[in-house]
Amino acid sequence: MIMKDDQAIEALAALAHADRLAAFRLLVKAGPSGRPSGEIAAALGVPPTRMSFHLATLERAGLVDARRSGRKVLYAVRFEDMRRLLGFLTEDCCGGHPDICGVAPPSCERKDPS
Repeated sequence: MIMKDDQAIEALAALAHADRLAAFRLLVKAGPSGRPSGEIAAALGVPPTRMSFHLATLERAGLVDARRSGRKVLYAVRFEDMRRLLGFLTEDCCGGHPDICGVAPPSCERKDPS
């Protein structure tokens, strides 16, 4: 599914805050299993109530999902939507030459299994 302008604007606006950007980057590192909101707050030195507000903003923007695990709320990046946002940003890169943009860092590129 192709990302629309309004979806990209909402996602970018959600990331345009230091605490939310730091939380999102931390969650990218955590992978699909995610992290509990309390751990995210502690790791970033942000009060838990403020972090909950920021995580809810990222969730509304479609960048993360929240799920309950007992008494904890786990947050994880919606990687497909992250890829859609990156694709949206680089779709018309350099007149149809996306290799110039270098979209994925080497650590994220798929390795040739042969």
